[in-house]
Amino acid sequence: MKVTLIKAAMLCLFVLAAAPAWSQQGTETVEPLTVVVGVDHAPPYRILEPDRKTGLYLDMFEEMTSRLGWAVEYREAPFRRLQLMLQQGEIDMMLGLVRNGAREQSMEFVAPAFPPERRLFLYLDEANRVDRYQDLYGKTIGVLEGASYFSRFDKDTDLLKASAAHYENLMLMMQKGRVDVVVAPELVGLYTAKSLGIEARVSPFFVPGSDPGLWCPGNHPSCAMPMISGLP
Repeated sequence: MKVTLIKAAMLCLFVLAAAPAWSQQGTETVEPLTVVVGVDHAPPYRILEPDRKTGLYLDMFEEMTSRLGWAVEYREAPFRRLQLMLQQGEIDMMLGLVRNGAREQSMEFVAPAFPPERRLFLYLDEANRVDRYQDLYGKTIGVLEGASYFSRFDKDTDLLKASAAHYENLMLMMQKGRVDVVVAPELVGLYTAKSLGIEARVSPFFVPGSDPGLWCPGNHPSCAMPMISGLP
């Protein structure tokens, strides 16, 4: 039942956002509830500190839930673990995942909610610069555990990929020569490198991003209901 309420409320909110004159009406009919949201530390999207939780995605999401009158509880775990928790119904929602076929077999995409970002290939040594996709072959590429970048890359078994739980780890691995290139969404890649004092350079080759969105557990009984009209 909770997932159905989440989808209905988000539809209501997006319709109201498209009609500012009505923006203060309608949300009073949304049933209040507490939503358990899975988050990992991934600045600048999700910044988890002992005394506060902030960041681009969390600030935007809390603005949405504030208008709906919801309470939000955050549960912290590594990115890959959060996806398993969502599949098993241990959390109600994740923020910022992009769509792909594998995810949609076990989770449900509720709605796009955040701006798309380019996928960048960051490097330190000039020999590891990526000018075209073919330049990735023969290089060790740092990827985030459980992340999806773009279909061709995700499915390419001829690429040598090394994974880690956080982008901070991947940047340090590149600094130590354990990976040649790190692939990352633009904001988090540049933010992480700068915060670590690593002078990573951006390859000419990049891939446009998809719309990150809100996801619910697809194996929840209420998710078996037809998608509410108006949501993707």
